[in-house]
Amino acid sequence: MKGYSSTGGERPRGRGRVPRTGICAFLLALLLSAALIAPIRAEAPLPSPMGAVNDFAGVIPLPDRKAMEQLAAQVLAKTGAAIVVATVVSTDGRDPDEYANRLFESWGIGKKGEDRGALIFVAVKERRVRIETGYGLEGVLPDGLAGSVLDRYVLPYLRKGEYGPGLLNGMKAVAAVVAGDGGFAPPPVERPRQERKTSPFGFLFLIIVLILLLGTRRGRAMLPYILLMMLSGGMGGGSRRGGFGGFGGGFGGFGGGMSGGGGAGRSF
Repeated sequence: MKGYSSTGGERPRGRGRVPRTGICAFLLALLLSAALIAPIRAEAPLPSPMGAVNDFAGVIPLPDRKAMEQLAAQVLAKTGAAIVVATVVSTDGRDPDEYANRLFESWGIGKKGEDRGALIFVAVKERRVRIETGYGLEGVLPDGLAGSVLDRYVLPYLRKGEYGPGLLNGMKAVAAVVAGDGGFAPPPVERPRQERKTSPFGFLFLIIVLILLLGTRRGRAMLPYILLMMLSGGMGGGSRRGGFGGFGGGFGGFGGGMSGGGGAGRSF
């Protein structure tokens, strides 16, 4: 009879078989697990801080790096604010601004509870630069001012591939803003080279003045001093950039400071 075994008993239905709904649910769970685990495995860990200057991309010349380290130490000692520079080759698909924020939080830039920290961050491949500020500096260095610092003093250099001078100039500008709270005078911020070009009319006026000076005895006597002043002004930018000396490790600007995402970012 249909439905019965040879021994006369009823044949059990579905014994030893896994229901199709169970197989589908199991496969779906595997796919969801793989989708959740894959991004975590692909995301590279954040680098550890090395000091005030963290040039993981290898784009900052040694003289500029030493100048930044010395300036960061001075700012920290005088104002309690930590200014840190970091460069990476790439953020590996992550948003550079978000990467900078996570780096700030991971490193804890600034003293815990005071949060007086600033991170100047560059992603070379993405061609993105950002100033990330801690809670304690948001009133001193608001978003609009941070953007102006990038526009005026950093971007003109980065667009030409001059990462060292650009980041040093950016640190000087941030230090100048922070100095209002600390009562010390940081090095003067340099204007981009294209802004210092002498117009043809100015050069012609200078020639006329020199000719007039050569026509009188007093003018000839003053001429060496005038030339010395001109040479000093023209060479001042380069001498300021290399005049800090070296500063080794031991930067104490990592103390658990936090950032709320304040600051500004730009593409170059």
